[in-house]
Amino acid sequence: MKNIILLIALTIQSICSQETIKESTPSPWTKVGTFSFLVNQSSFDNWIAGGVSNISGAVGINYDFNYSKVDWSWDNKVIIAFGITKIKSQDIQKSDDRLEWNSILGKNAKGYWNYSLFLNFKTQFTDDLNSETEGPTRILSPGYLQIGPGMLWRKSDNLKLNMAVATSKLVIVDKELTLPDEAYFGVEQGTSVRYELGASIGAYYKFTLMENITMENILNMYSDYLENPQNLDFDYSINIMMGVNKYFSTNLAFQVIYDDNAFQGLQTRQMIGLGINYSF
Repeated sequence: MKNIILLIALTIQSICSQETIKESTPSPWTKVGTFSFLVNQSSFDNWIAGGVSNISGAVGINYDFNYSKVDWSWDNKVIIAFGITKIKSQDIQKSDDRLEWNSILGKNAKGYWNYSLFLNFKTQFTDDLNSETEGPTRILSPGYLQIGPGMLWRKSDNLKLNMAVATSKLVIVDKELTLPDEAYFGVEQGTSVRYELGASIGAYYKFTLMENITMENILNMYSDYLENPQNLDFDYSINIMMGVNKYFSTNLAFQVIYDDNAFQGLQTRQMIGLGINYSF
């Protein structure tokens, strides 16, 4: 009987020791996600100074899941965002509509430098909700896919730069959509895919401005070797979060895009509002 009790005790101790070792072994994965909800509202009634009632709202998910072990790293960021705005006597319009996945696989070369393979995919969820932009849009129309080998300078999860001089880019549209001109986002009428080959630069920098205020910078640039390489496409986003407490913050988002296949000029977007945030 004593031997049985001793055997059970030793077995339990062994299991507990294994669990302790397992829990103390650091995981190669780091996962950080934030859900946010922004709202902004103005109301005027018989206001002599003037003003138009309006309301806007946006929801978003910003999720990072990164892997790092020995000489290998794999960084992933998923951005999901959708926002609308309603101005009195006007139709509802979109203020944001994004589904984006950025992924970089790295193999250490020397110091902070890594051989890399990157992928970027982005599209939107819905059509233009009666806005006056040229041509209809929907999920995967347009859709953008970039992939290519390169070199990654990676100091941390919050500071990295990737350069890829042999990047393949696909622009995908629904060829059945009514086209505003002869081409739709650069895709010729009657076709659904445009292929480009060029150079790509992607940068990410997130830092603390001061206590409870963080600033996130995301930059993507691309030049097409096959057509007008001097026309540099770029997409630059700034996200500033000013924390009030664990769940509330004031969020500021600014984005500027230049893509002459989509629009002959700068596209800009700015949003500010009270945010409800939940980290997971």
